Amino acid sequence: MTAPWVRTRLRAAPGAAGALALLVALTACLAAALPRALDRYADTGLSRAVEQVHAGQSSVQVTADPGLGLEPADQEDALRPESVAGSYESIVDTVESPLAVDGSRSAYGVRTTTDLTAADEWLPRPDGLPARMVLATPNDLAGHARLRSGRLPRVTGGPVTASTDRVEAAVTEETARTLRIEAGSVIHVRASAELTVHVTGIVAPRDPDGPHWSVWSVLRAPSLVRTPGGDPNAPRFWRGGLLLPPEAAPALLGTDGDPVRYWHLAPDTDALHGRDLDRLGASVASLESGPGTEQLRSMLSPFTEVETGLDSVFTTYDRLRGDIGPLVAVAAAGAGTVAAVVLLMTGGLAAGRRRAELALLRARGVSLKGMTGRLLAETAVVALPAGALGLAVAVLALPTGGQAARHQQDHGGDRAGARRGDGDQRTDVAAEPVVR
Repeated sequence: MTAPWVRTRLRAAPGAAGALALLVALTACLAAALPRALDRYADTGLSRAVEQVHAGQSSVQVTADPGLGLEPADQEDALRPESVAGSYESIVDTVESPLAVDGSRSAYGVRTTTDLTAADEWLPRPDGLPARMVLATPNDLAGHARLRSGRLPRVTGGPVTASTDRVEAAVTEETARTLRIEAGSVIHVRASAELTVHVTGIVAPRDPDGPHWSVWSVLRAPSLVRTPGGDPNAPRFWRGGLLLPPEAAPALLGTDGDPVRYWHLAPDTDALHGRDLDRLGASVASLESGPGTEQLRSMLSPFTEVETGLDSVFTTYDRLRGDIGPLVAVAAAGAGTVAAVVLLMTGGLAAGRRRAELALLRARGVSLKGMTGRLLAETAVVALPAGALGLAVAVLALPTGGQAARHQQDHGGDRAGARRGDGDQRTDVAAEPVVR
């Protein structure tokens, strides 16, 4: 029987069996770890390539008009938060796998595309020109900003329409500091009919570099802009952003700001994998100028526009990966060759050490087939468990793909919740208007 032979051999040479087990385990672990490590490095490199570019380049920006040609009431309904949020869910559904959307960093709402002049003389005028404002209704302002003073804006007195002439807004700390705005300030925005904006609160962005604040940086910080024309000595004016509650979006139809609906889709960097690069590029192309675009236009508006810089990010990363690919292949081939040589040398040494034993077995009538089977059995009983152990260690130590994503999801939710809850101090005390 083979089993007694194997047991006898293992008891006779436990040191050799242990050394073989250790060698096989290490070899199996390294053989399994190398491609997994390369996969992880590729995923990390792709994620960092996306994270290091500006949010306006890494996000997918979808904009649509409020419904040209529709009745005024239908346009108002198109700008209401329920409609914009519903469209966001539908847009996310059009994103083809493997590209995934990070809902916690994405943003949507309504904004003006034409700056509106602020008539108030107390606003800074560096060269005598009045400030101009961008009005926006970003989603979940409370979740993306911390309240510093006053309270968050809200809608009172019934649904807002295009004829509403008074709304509330918040501004960021930097906007308030630069333009000398306080909680309680009142800004009069010139439009077809004057719109009065009551600033009720000052907020601080939680993630200033995220798509919620960085795609249109004017919502985060004001900028000093020269009048158009290219003259370097042209007079300058301040351009700032006012953050209205989403329910106030229909009021923008009563201004000359040409409001549009917008959706900024931030990619989920944890779901980006280097092996999916070609499919990721196809997903982006579909959104920019393919079936995804046609689907969005049929769903939102014929004039829907989609912009993103992800395609150029993927192209740059692919070029870099192609440049270092030969070096990685040479290193992997070298490591594999060394492992094979070590195993062959180990087998040769073992055969040399047992030459007399094997010759004696042959002299006593053991067939070549029987001897080979016994040698394979005694080797397999050591090598197979050791190889399985080495493989398990590599898999547990270097999770890839779905394993890594599930691990990050399990541990990332608690961290995200902690970040959202940190320092979220609010007050419902209404700020009294300060008319200057």
